[in-house]
Amino acid sequence: MSEHVHVRINKGLGVTEDGELVEHSYCRCGTTWTKVYQVEDDPSE
Repeated sequence: MSEHVHVRINKGLGVTEDGELVEHSYCRCGTTWTKVYQVEDDPSE
């Protein structure tokens, strides 16, 4: 019996209306992941 190991393949990046970075990835078995990176306000800009 074999054991499956998820391999995350990058599907793409995007930006929300709030300026957050969104990363989409998937495995060939059909599992998908979405990770959102919060943007911190930088008062120096």
